Amino acid sequence: MKTSINKRHLAGLLGLSLLLPLPALADYPEKPITLIVPWAAGGGTDATARTIAAALEEELGQTVNVVNRTGGSGVVGHTAMAMAKPDGYTLGLITGEINMMHWQGLTQLTYKDYTPIAQINYDYAGIQVAADGPFDSVQSLVDKIGAEPARTYTASGTGQGGVWHLAFAGFLLDQGMEADRVSWIPSQGAAPAMTEMAAGSIDIVPSSVPEGRSMIEAGKAKSLAIMAPERLASFPDVPTLKEAIGSDYTIGEWRGIAGPKGMDPEVVKTLETAIEAAYNSDTYQNFMAKQGFGTEWRGADDFGQFMAEQDERFGKIVEQVGLAK
Repeated sequence: MKTSINKRHLAGLLGLSLLLPLPALADYPEKPITLIVPWAAGGGTDATARTIAAALEEELGQTVNVVNRTGGSGVVGHTAMAMAKPDGYTLGLITGEINMMHWQGLTQLTYKDYTPIAQINYDYAGIQVAADGPFDSVQSLVDKIGAEPARTYTASGTGQGGVWHLAFAGFLLDQGMEADRVSWIPSQGAAPAMTEMAAGSIDIVPSSVPEGRSMIEAGKAKSLAIMAPERLASFPDVPTLKEAIGSDYTIGEWRGIAGPKGMDPEVVKTLETAIEAAYNSDTYQNFMAKQGFGTEWRGADDFGQFMAEQDERFGKIVEQVGLAK
């Protein structure tokens, strides 16, 4: 008799437990979150990460610690994101380089090794030239590059095979020229390249326009066009390629938040909702507008599809540039 009562009590307790909510997901996040940045402190990616982290803290009620994991042209940080425990407590500010590095043999990681959560930024490539240089417009630049022998002109703004290199190579292909018709001079970024251009050592810097702001405002450089579907609000006088030469070519660098592969869908949804609110906050939007950085939102599903499309696109450019391995 005692056994049967115990069994009845046990069955009742089990039945009751099925009616109670599961605490794990309802309480997420229960502790601070780490946001890995694959680039150095002080740069545009780092600034974007720290601003979205500050806004995200308000939405989640937990600290979001930004940790810079640099090295290997972005490989080190992106590897740390992919290898983390998929519990939602280690995330990363993933960047467009994940669509480029594996094509060049730098890593085996691809976008498939991550759980996409949200895209929060897109900075379109611009075409910056020296204020006293030989190019007065995008058309004159295209004409001069096409008329002179290959590699007469030089361009810079990132390392070999980096986003601005591939963006400009794609532009040359779009204009019916070889991807390597302009010599690419590797650099540590757009800022030093702009300095070199102002000194007369480089002809073209195809970086985002905000990265050339200081030289443009100093009257040492000018932006001929932006490879975007519409003009930037922060640089309203810079035309699009469509306006300048009738080209529909658009390309740039994107940033988003992702986690390791295999995250719980409920945790992803919680994060996606919180990140969207942080993205729309005055904290984030005002900062990005002040810096001239582009804001572009995609939720988890759309972000995943976007990464797949960009991966295929950059793979073709890498191959045509001759950097595929």
